[in-house]
Amino acid sequence: MTNEQIGTLFGLMLQYTVPTMKIFAYTLLWSIPLGMLVALLKMCRFKPISWLTNVYILIMRGTPLLLQLIVAQYSVPYIIRSDICPEFIRAALSGVDIRSETYTFNMMMIAFILNYAAYFAEIFRGGIEAIPRGQYEAAGALGFTRTQTFFRIILPQVVKRVVPASSNEIITLVKDTSLASAIPYMEIMYIAKKQVPTYASLLPLFMAGLFYFAFAMLLTVVFSFVEKKLNYYK
Repeated sequence: MTNEQIGTLFGLMLQYTVPTMKIFAYTLLWSIPLGMLVALLKMCRFKPISWLTNVYILIMRGTPLLLQLIVAQYSVPYIIRSDICPEFIRAALSGVDIRSETYTFNMMMIAFILNYAAYFAEIFRGGIEAIPRGQYEAAGALGFTRTQTFFRIILPQVVKRVVPASSNEIITLVKDTSLASAIPYMEIMYIAKKQVPTYASLLPLFMAGLFYFAFAMLLTVVFSFVEKKLNYYK
């Protein structure tokens, strides 16, 4: 490949970093708060809620994200054609254009968010349960309500404890965005695969890999800085 072709290819890759960043940003924006909610529901004393939450986590962590993306993308036509589908659901879904980019993006984000929320939920649950019960009792003795205790005393400690595990998941998310190319969704990996036959070279795939590597390295540096800042007792 000539330098001009490499430059053109680099510019094309750079252009499609925006859709990749959208997947990354939207997944984090929704999966982290949802993960905290799921963690709290799993620790709920009302057993049916705890049991249903466990089933959700088991399904999300026990099946490949790629499979979840495919199911999310192609589930609506099967639902519409299903004999057991209620008429009002069929009517509501009949106007959905499954070939539109908006539909593809929305269904893809549902899969990403639900998948990562399950992983974050287990991370947050571990962080919450690691806090000694004595801190809850001490907060109660000082007149704090349960809500005040959680947000003012427990949550700041949980954040400090879960940063290393969360950083691993977030860096993994950078690489998992490439699975969107199977939908297909126009992001870096999809474009790279499309360029392979055009240039008769594997270089587009290696260039896409460099983009993921650079972003992962940047996040590694950021989280290393955050961890050092949170180690204020050392």
